[in-house]
Amino acid sequence: MSVQDCIFCKIVDGTIPSAKVYEDEVCVAFNDLSPQAPTHILIIPKEHVDSLAKTEANDKETLGHLLISAAEIARGHGFADDGYRVVINTNNDGGQTVFHLHVHLLAGRQFVFPPG
Repeated sequence: MSVQDCIFCKIVDGTIPSAKVYEDEVCVAFNDLSPQAPTHILIIPKEHVDSLAKTEANDKETLGHLLISAAEIARGHGFADDGYRVVINTNNDGGQTVFHLHVHLLAGRQFVFPPG
């Protein structure tokens, strides 16, 4: 898939509208259209990266930024103290369906481990 065909790149550039819950210079966060928990937010880097498997050492600032942003969103939305789960699905066997790196921020219910 090319960057031009990437649904998340289209959200970043505004071609596809989304109800953003957070945005800064590095990432955008919005509610998942198929939520798997009462709160299910996707956090995506503005720069296209196919998956976590495609990242390299020079991506560490972006990766760290995505996780710090998840924590900020959790605090800002009031569910940090109760707890939440952060998930990055990677490639087909890992459950990735959109090939633009993204972090799932899930909250609003208790989660079991292992997830399955």
